[in-house]
Order: sequence, then structure tokens, then C-alpha cells
Amino acid sequence: MTDGAAARPARVLIAVDKFKGSLTAVEAAARLTAGLRSAVPGLATEAMPVADGGDGTVAAMTAAGFERRTVRVTGPLGSPVTAAYALRDRTAVVETAEASGLRLLPAGVLAPLTATSRGSGELIRAALDAGARKIILGAGGSATTDGGAGMLTALGARLLDGRDRPVGPGGGGLRDLARVDLSGLDPRLGTVELTLATDVANPLTGPLGAAAVYGPQKGAGPAEVAVLDAALTRWAALLAPGSGASADTPGAGAAGGLGFGALAALGAAVRPGIELVLDTLGFPAALSRAGLVITGEGSLDEQTLQGKAPAGVARAARAAGVPVVAVCGRLALGPEALRGLGILRAYSLLEREPDPRRSMSGAGRLLEEVAAEIARDLALGPPR
Repeated sequence: MTDGAAARPARVLIAVDKFKGSLTAVEAAARLTAGLRSAVPGLATEAMPVADGGDGTVAAMTAAGFERRTVRVTGPLGSPVTAAYALRDRTAVVETAEASGLRLLPAGVLAPLTATSRGSGELIRAALDAGARKIILGAGGSATTDGGAGMLTALGARLLDGRDRPVGPGGGGLRDLARVDLSGLDPRLGTVELTLATDVANPLTGPLGAAAVYGPQKGAGPAEVAVLDAALTRWAALLAPGSGASADTPGAGAAGGLGFGALAALGAAVRPGIELVLDTLGFPAALSRAGLVITGEGSLDEQTLQGKAPAGVARAARAAGVPVVAVCGRLALGPEALRGLGILRAYSLLEREPDPRRSMSGAGRLLEEVAAEIARDLALGPPR
């Protein structure tokens, strides 16, 4: 193996995130494995699909041996959906996208003012019922901008208007909020370790807040963004005092402000999503067995630099002295940025198939071809 890896074992660790719209992380890792072994039969590989706390986190955990459990919960529009969480040794991984995600909405249907995170709270409650003592709450991919209000009501909170009536669902309902009663919160929440896993450092409110930055992705126009930001400001004013959290706490804006609800009302700690996921998956031990790491996701771009999965994988590998190459659908980072991440080289599917639609539809085949190219470029396999 070249690029300084010759002295290390030949095992290749494949730690990729999903290729959104094309392949799950599990599928991408399988295709890369197949491509490597087509070029070097018998090559030692280890697949570890990863995620950054958002969409695909539960799938990554179940691929690593966690038990997948499903439960019927309230979806973002208020109708029932089937959602999953992962459980192993009394550690549960709950993914907000599973219960409250954009992907659960019917095509063309968005509900920026009324989408609720209630189902995410119901998933947490299911994990408590299963005996979890440690809960990792992956925040990302949500359809909601309700500050976690729905999540908290599912866990026993009462959110009341000026006439002591429950407020409506979603961020829009918080416009009428007059009082927050947390006395009915599930007492088991005080006995568990709850960690918010997110790559989002945005505050809850303001020009960089949940409504302004992510609201448009969820269907909010300028007027609705203003309504949501004002509602979340009201939410913070009533919930933050005495909690140790504020609207400006990094991560408060994650998952439509659900991060703030978890921090202020549930006492959650916050950690970068990819770091927490890698630790939970056992990535450090896998890294110690590897001579090369292949990471990647659908797009390597400026967002990657903010703490997406490939950046976290590359940072950990560089600290351990293990070389890293990346694969992606679209490459929007130059060589200097890649070097800054600790990535030797990135392979883009668009380099092989310039038509974006064909590149996405044929991503599996293209990943196998790229993996074979990596094997040739780095001379993987036993010494000759």
C-alpha cells in the first residue's frame, strides 16, 4: 500500500455515511466492499456504516449489532407512523428523523407551522419502557420547528395558553403559550443519561436560528419564518429560566429547536453527533485494526467541514495515523480543504458519470468501480 500505509496491516475500514437519494450507509459500505474484493480477492475489510446523529443513525447502530425495535408513534402531521430505535446493553439510540422526519411527509406536503415532534418523545418513552439507562438522541432531518414542544408533551409536560388550555401543535402553537408545566414529566428521565447528538451548532432563534436557517427547507416562507422565530423566542423565555440552557446554547437550534427542548427541560448534554456515534459504534477499536480508512457521503462540500460524518471519521483516523481516502457523489472541496480534513484523495461518482441523474441511479455500480480503482491506486493487498 502506498501513501505511507505500507507498514500497516492491509485491513481496510469502510466507514461511510448514506448517499442521500441513492444508497443507505449500509448499502454504500456493501458496494465498496464488493468493489475492493473484486480487485483484490480475499482483501481484509471491515464495514462500519456511520451517521452524524441525523437520518440513518439507527440503521448504522443496528448494522453494528444493536437491536432494532419498532413502535407506533405520532408522525409529524399527527397521524400514526411506525418508527424505530436501537437498543443494546441498556443504551438506546433515538433518531428524531425516524418519528418526526421530513421523509415521513407525503410528497409535496409540508407543515412548517404545525408539524410536531411528539413522536420523538414517544420514542424516548418507549426506550425508557425497554429499560434504557442511557439514551442518545440523534437530532437531525426533522420536519418540525416546534422547539421540542411536542416531544416534551409526549413525556408529560403541559403547555398551556392564557386560559389554561393546551396550545396547538407545532411551532405555530407556541404563539399562544402562556405557561409551561413540567411537573408531570416522566420521573424516569431524571435517572437516565441523555445526550443530544448533533452536528448543528445553531442557536434557537435569530438570523442563525432554527426558523431562519432551516425553516425554509421545511416549507416556511418569510412570513412563516418570522412567526416561528417569534414563537420560539416566547418558548425560550418561558422554558429557559433556571434550566442552565438558553436560546444561544450551541445545538439549541438542532432539529427545529428540539435541541433546546432537550437541553432546557430534560437536562441533556450535547456532543458532536459523529463523535458520539463513532464512540458508540466502537470505531476506535476498529481503527486500531486498520491500515486504510475509506469514508464518504453523497456530497463533500462546505457542510462537510462543519462536522459531518466524513470529517469526523477523517479527524479520528488522522489522530491515529491511519490514512484516509473519501468517496462521494459530488465533490465541491478542493485539495487544500481535503488535506485540512486529513483526506489523501477524494473519488467522485460524477467524475465517472457526469449526468447527475444517472450518477444517482447507478450509484451502487459506480461505487464498486471506484472501490476497485482505489485498490489499484493504493496497491492494496499482500506484498508481491
